[in-house]
Amino acid sequence: MRATFALKLALSLGVAFAALAAAPFTAPSARAAAGDDPAQRDARWLDIAKTMFQDRARQNGEAVISLDAPQRALDASLVPMTVTLSDKIPIKGIYLIIDDNPSPVAAHFTFGPAADPRQINLRVRINSYTNVHAIAEAADGTLYETVQFVKAAGGCSAPMGMSDEEAMKGMGEIRLKLADESSDKPARATLMVRHPNFNGMQINQETRGYTPARYIQTISVTSGDNKVFDLETDISLASNPVIGFGLKPQGEIKVAVTDSEKDHWEKSFAASHLSN
Repeated sequence: MRATFALKLALSLGVAFAALAAAPFTAPSARAAAGDDPAQRDARWLDIAKTMFQDRARQNGEAVISLDAPQRALDASLVPMTVTLSDKIPIKGIYLIIDDNPSPVAAHFTFGPAADPRQINLRVRINSYTNVHAIAEAADGTLYETVQFVKAAGGCSAPMGMSDEEAMKGMGEIRLKLADESSDKPARATLMVRHPNFNGMQINQETRGYTPARYIQTISVTSGDNKVFDLETDISLASNPVIGFGLKPQGEIKVAVTDSEKDHWEKSFAASHLSN
């Protein structure tokens, strides 16, 4: 489902999907975003939204969802994003969409019964000045939208500052920290996954060729027998992802990660042994 969706979105934006995984490029409508006027940005968003949500209406999300991101990023390859949700409406999922990135959908979280979805933190790569949209999907299917403009450039092609071999050492290592654990209260957790998230746009500093794309596609977290969240992601997620989230601990916490090469890693944590 994820591959089909990404293909449809890439094609609708005039992007050759094969190039997404093999070579650097910029979609025609994504070029020189710093010079785009509001009308151009709005048109691009309508194009993306039409592909993703078809004719579903999107409501003003001011009372439901907020997005906290820097107006000007210090490091375009590590741009922090915080999505906060109201607890007044049951939310089943959120989308984080970086309009002018080569692959705009940075994250799609689907929440389960063990989730406390009120706040999600993560870091992303941003290719050029862009609007970033956060969409909450309520349990009844209603979509709520918010947007923030972020000034950042070059994050998708930025190297990690080490050799590819060094970047891949320990790939798949999973760590989890849990705070405020209580049997009757939600807890905050920080998930760390070691993975370079190569996106095909970075130049190998030794060979001067492009590093082949290899990036995380899915992360699933469960607690006991219940889902906390499933995450579908793509090349916009930063290297060595760090994700903050809330959960209602219901037993052993299990994390499963799969990347674009179909490598799979899992690790389980006893909730009582996790702390800062």
